[in-house]
Amino acid sequence: MIHQPPAGARDLLPLEVAQKIWIEGRLQERFTRWGYHRIITSTLERLDTLMAGGAIQRSTVIQLQDSDEEELGLRPELTASIARAAVTRMAGSSWWPQRLYYNANVFRKGEETGHGTQQEFYQAGVELLGSGGWAADGEILLLLSECLQSVGVKGCHLILGEAHLTARLLDPFPLQVREKVRHSIAHLDRITLEKLPLSQELRDRALLLFDLRGTPEQVLPKVSKLDLDIPQQEALNDLKSLLELLQESGFPFPIHLDLSLIQTFDYYTGIVFEVVSDTDSTRVLGQGGRYDQLLGIYDLQGNNYPGIGFSLNIEDVHHVLLAQDQLFYETPPSDWLVIPQTPQAYQAAFAFAQNLRSSTELVRVEVDLEKRDSPESVREYARSRRISQIAWINADTSSTLETVN
Repeated sequence: MIHQPPAGARDLLPLEVAQKIWIEGRLQERFTRWGYHRIITSTLERLDTLMAGGAIQRSTVIQLQDSDEEELGLRPELTASIARAAVTRMAGSSWWPQRLYYNANVFRKGEETGHGTQQEFYQAGVELLGSGGWAADGEILLLLSECLQSVGVKGCHLILGEAHLTARLLDPFPLQVREKVRHSIAHLDRITLEKLPLSQELRDRALLLFDLRGTPEQVLPKVSKLDLDIPQQEALNDLKSLLELLQESGFPFPIHLDLSLIQTFDYYTGIVFEVVSDTDSTRVLGQGGRYDQLLGIYDLQGNNYPGIGFSLNIEDVHHVLLAQDQLFYETPPSDWLVIPQTPQAYQAAFAFAQNLRSSTELVRVEVDLEKRDSPESVREYARSRRISQIAWINADTSSTLETVN
């Protein structure tokens, strides 16, 4: 139907756009203050680029076919595209670390959200490329918290996991059931987990992993009691150092450790995290993690570089801010309404309006293009649009200024 947008798409009206721009502007200011620079990558990418070596499922990508039979897709997220651009276009011995940010739309096939089956989303986020270790992890999480505070989000918590540690803890399970164990833990499906064909020892281990979620004080002692190898112990020590840094830095949100946390895109190699609204647990305001193997996919020599980042889901942040009464509910009004008194006065009216617009400060000016019945009808229009100043312009360029009450 030509009068409806396609399934999974929606229009943003002026008020929604103004609110979205306000949110993005606050976030962009935070990104800039932390030394991040904006990057814009192509909306269209080659399908193999988007799939990031198999870490992103083909089924999530909206695919296209060009005239040369090359498989293309709309980006389902930004990290893979930025990794490709950074490695191929910005390589050099002196460029590490690189701090990049973005405001962009992404596309995912058939994703159920609070808006229905939505396929286009808006995100803002950062990528810190070339820095490894828990201190870089700390920078990302502290910036994330500052971004949410800058737009006025109240009542949320951080869910923090460790993808490498979780993967290694699953190693003892046979390959034929390992993915089922992983899926059951990630989806909090204890019943299925208990029914899997496991030995008593492995079932006890699976249930222990299932319960590795809670406050750091609850979870860390349980993990410390496990029989950890050297890489697992190093990952745990880094996690402890990160938590200490966040605590000493005054991290503003409660932190929940969840070693079952698994992100949608399977390229994470270290910490993974989500920020979730306290009032609406379906609202994931942001997510991200460490991906120390991703950039090597796009490097011609196969060199790997560390990376970590996060994305904020603008629609979900917008929804929460509206529910918390943190956003304005009207578009900004024009400051002036310029009225040509006669048809011969239009040139003078446009010149007068342009002079007002040339101010160093933002001044919104409308030239009235309608033939209204009377001066009072002009004033009624100005009041309805919340315009406070009227300029009546004559053909000889003379003017009369009026404040609307």
